[in-house]
Amino acid sequence: MRELSELIEVEDPAWPALGEKLRTASVPVEVLDPDAVRGADTLLRTQVTVRSFLGAFVLHSGGAFVDDGWLRVYGSPADDNDRRMPSLARVNDYPADARTDPGWRPGAGLVVAHDVLGGVFVIQGGTADEVGLPGQPGEMVYFAPDSLSWEALGAGYAAWLSWMLSGGTGEFYEGLRWPGWQDEVRSLDADRGLTLYPPLWSKEAHSDLAATSRRVVTTAELLEFERETSLGLGETDPGFLGNV
Repeated sequence: MRELSELIEVEDPAWPALGEKLRTASVPVEVLDPDAVRGADTLLRTQVTVRSFLGAFVLHSGGAFVDDGWLRVYGSPADDNDRRMPSLARVNDYPADARTDPGWRPGAGLVVAHDVLGGVFVIQGGTADEVGLPGQPGEMVYFAPDSLSWEALGAGYAAWLSWMLSGGTGEFYEGLRWPGWQDEVRSLDADRGLTLYPPLWSKEAHSDLAATSRRVVTTAELLEFERETSLGLGETDPGFLGNV
């Protein structure tokens, strides 16, 4: 297990470049204030350096609501922001103290973001045979609420986050948004999402997405509904989708 100093005291830290991307994003972005102690502790448990976008984001950010809150990217929020967005550590059920359990690692992957529809973004944690997820170690994979299945995105965390900040949400969620969605989404905290009826995985929903009935539910309820539906349809258990 690397010491905190090894993770922080590096050449070419990523935060200057990442901070600039957050400030100049092509979509509305709200970055929450971080907690320095929580950020350092999460960095230690994640065992990534601040040379990486992930390490820099965890240490210097309390999380971010991207594109009017459609996407929620997890960091290390100050206490007064806990009600709006959980920490990366909490979402991934990190142990209370890294040093009491130094061998602990996230299971199939590290959950780094959710979207308002219940989509889950994960950094793949091992080979496909080992973890049951597509893609390669370190690759971003996505649990899609419209297919109830995982898909590899062909990029790592840095490229994925850069794409989302540069307007990639419009392309990624093409066909999954309706007129006026911003007004329904921007006021929601990260522990709330939208469930649609007819559901997203039905043909009826996509014939007229604007006509669907939408209801605000907890993110935990949304994720559990997706899991139960996936199993009920005979699909493979999607595994850990995050604790929100």
